[in-house]
Amino acid sequence: MVVPSTTPARQETVTTLLPPPCPGGGAIPTVDMSAPHGRGALSRQVARACAEQGFFRAVNHGVPPAGPAARLDAATSAFFALAAHDKQRAGPPSPLGYGCRSIGFNGDFGELEYLLLHANPAAVAHRASSIDTNDPSRFSSVVNEYVEAVKQLACDILDLLGEGLGLEDPRLFSKLITETDSDSLLRINHYPPSCTVHKLDHDDQCKLKGVARTKAGNGGNPAAGGRIGFGEHSDPQLLSLLRANDVDGLQVLLPDINGKDVWIQVPADSSAYFVNVGDLLQALTNGRLVSVRHRVITSACRPRLSTIYFAAPPLHARISALPEMVTAGSPPRYRSFTWAEYKTAMYSLRLSHSRLDLFHVDDDESGNGSKGK
Repeated sequence: MVVPSTTPARQETVTTLLPPPCPGGGAIPTVDMSAPHGRGALSRQVARACAEQGFFRAVNHGVPPAGPAARLDAATSAFFALAAHDKQRAGPPSPLGYGCRSIGFNGDFGELEYLLLHANPAAVAHRASSIDTNDPSRFSSVVNEYVEAVKQLACDILDLLGEGLGLEDPRLFSKLITETDSDSLLRINHYPPSCTVHKLDHDDQCKLKGVARTKAGNGGNPAAGGRIGFGEHSDPQLLSLLRANDVDGLQVLLPDINGKDVWIQVPADSSAYFVNVGDLLQALTNGRLVSVRHRVITSACRPRLSTIYFAAPPLHARISALPEMVTAGSPPRYRSFTWAEYKTAMYSLRLSHSRLDLFHVDDDESGNGSKGK
């Protein structure tokens, strides 16, 4: 089923911030994870960024670029350099595996190819045999090493967030992604150079005729030129950690000084992680944190490689507003649901759809607390 987007069209205003803003300045907050001013100040800074922008740039994060990150980049770059028929062995994405151009099941397209992997070591090993046919264990080892490093960073951020929000159990969020049956994912996106992007349309790997035109509901036409690499969306999980090479393209939708939503061009920084609040954190905090909408525009003549770790709970985990987030003046905004139920709804919608809208508490329910779906 394809459900048209309910997201209203926006004026395509794009603001570029160069150089990257300093801590406490500019529209995109930068958080120094080394806590130079103490853990208490760091936890408050993380909570503030997640509440006001739903997005921040993490520096001094403890994941060395020359270690697991560099090895993963080398392994995935080698895969994307393979011939089309070799890459197709790892697909089609249903939803995991190799995909090209098509995003999801409802007609969304982008100018990219990608690998989508489950973060569970056993699942990675199973998929690796079709990704690195020469040495599957080598690929599995590289992916698992990276996942462990970035999962630890995600846990650190979630614990800081719990402290900054004053939760009775500050580790409540991180416990959701350390469960053995966590549904966390790793996505590696490869965006070909925009000046040669038409090559995708003539390559057998895409199995498409002509240039796919991105509809307005999938991010619109970017005012700054270029093409939609990955259309406007929010991430459905708890938290996303994105790392990319030194090629621009990421844009986030943030309010300007007048409260008007504008697209902010995020300057590339291969040494940083960009942290996105996901839909589940917005629901757990009863809307106190905001799930940021973002997209990728391809406008460079160099390929862009990005890796995103999506921190997610087990499928059976029930999501409802935490007691600390519910008051007489702020009753529950969303119905209780499981992550499995939310994923089912997600797969039925277009990329740009505001999925949490489906789980809003009706006016006649708000006095009775959260209800099951």
